[in-house]
Amino acid sequence: MKIYVTFGQDHRHEINGIVFDKDCIALVNGTRKTVFGLFGEKFCFNYNCYKDIEKSIPYFQRGIIEVKNE
Repeated sequence: MKIYVTFGQDHRHEINGIVFDKDCIALVNGTRKTVFGLFGEKFCFNYNCYKDIEKSIPYFQRGIIEVKNE
């Protein structure tokens, strides 16, 4: 399942050299358990449908970044 994750002002993560923060939307392939495993409780919202975030994308300067968590 694709899950789109947004972050708050002080939520910054680095996974495999890629920064995930308030300026991007993380695309996680997995479940909510996967999201919590990657980011703990330091994220803002998660969405299961692209349609739910489509209108918000212009507000995230770095766009959607897929998390490579292998």
